[in-house]
Amino acid sequence: MHNNNKASQASAKIPRKMFVAHALALALTSALTGGVQAADPIKVGLLLPYTGTYAATGEATTNGLKLAIEQQGSTLGGREVEFVVVDSEADPAKAVQNMQKLVSGAKVDVVVGPMHSGVGMGALKVARETGVPLIIPNAGFNAATGPMCAENIFRTSFSSWQTAYPMGKIAAEKGYKNIVTVTWRYGFGTESVEAFKDGFEKAGGKIIKKIWLPFPEVEFQSQLTEIAALKPDAVFVFFAGGGAAKFVKDYAAAGLKDKIPLLGSGFLTEGTLAAQGAAAEGLLTTLHYADSLETAENFKFRSDYKQQFGKEADIYAVQGYDTGLLLAQSLQAVAGNTADRAAWIQAMENARIASPRGEWTFSKAHNPVQNVYLREVRNGANVVVKVASAKLSDPAPGCKLRQVSAAAR
Repeated sequence: MHNNNKASQASAKIPRKMFVAHALALALTSALTGGVQAADPIKVGLLLPYTGTYAATGEATTNGLKLAIEQQGSTLGGREVEFVVVDSEADPAKAVQNMQKLVSGAKVDVVVGPMHSGVGMGALKVARETGVPLIIPNAGFNAATGPMCAENIFRTSFSSWQTAYPMGKIAAEKGYKNIVTVTWRYGFGTESVEAFKDGFEKAGGKIIKKIWLPFPEVEFQSQLTEIAALKPDAVFVFFAGGGAAKFVKDYAAAGLKDKIPLLGSGFLTEGTLAAQGAAAEGLLTTLHYADSLETAENFKFRSDYKQQFGKEADIYAVQGYDTGLLLAQSLQAVAGNTADRAAWIQAMENARIASPRGEWTFSKAHNPVQNVYLREVRNGANVVVKVASAKLSDPAPGCKLRQVSAAAR
């Protein structure tokens, strides 16, 4: 594997000797074959954040992706791999321009990205216009596999709906009747609250108050005072990152933790437990992965990742890894022939990914059909309690793609 940094603002780490060796090998092969496609590298465009607030997520995704490909012999479908890297900066205003750098400028075969839903809207626009395969390794906005779905657009992570809907059923099972929700008023927060509401109300519960904050507000005192006055059976929240860390600590400091149970989408305690400390103990969340999953695939992945990168894997690394597995499996099925996009897309539709999170397949809308786990924070770790929803498929309202079925073809 090697990198083309002409379109890059963030270069991937490739040993110089390896780069030179690959360059010489490719030049020799091209001279002998007249430059036919079989000798050309597959160009994988990376539209991920490598600077700013979300840089760590871009790094983890890239690490996971490269680990999966290296485990396949550093080739895809028998062809060398060239990464063309563009720093998305998690900036929606630059999304279309950055996608065009990869698609029209570098002429990549496939784009992996983005992480941020705001960037995703611009990326989808270019992908739909050009037909280039786009694999989304994180951004959960429902539209990607809903009304904006397309044959060349796949997601290897989750939809906002998937990570919150199962908690509605869990809350009802625990006997909670009246719940308050709290989140930032932006896409992911809004979609998560609506998904929880859907699941909870179907199970007989009632949302007595939705509390909204402007993004990225992290002063919660007035909201906590309101919750104390409302005295709901429980509170469901969507927060992530620094906001999640502060809300959990403030909730406990306000004396609410032991009086009103706090529930959340899994991002409430994903990558935030060290900052939350004892305040997070006992919190219940739902997500499509947990570090503690006791499967052979997860044990091996976490061991391999730590050995190669010197740090623990997280959900973003898993999603990057699964993206690499998807590329490897689908391109093996078409013998590396990226020119036949229809066959390649069909191969992706039919993929079965043996993931660290558990095996998953694609829905008709190209979103993972996957387990969502109920996790409880115990001794500073997200521990799997049970499968909250097995093989959960996003309903994908507005998506007009045909039902994926290998048997029907």
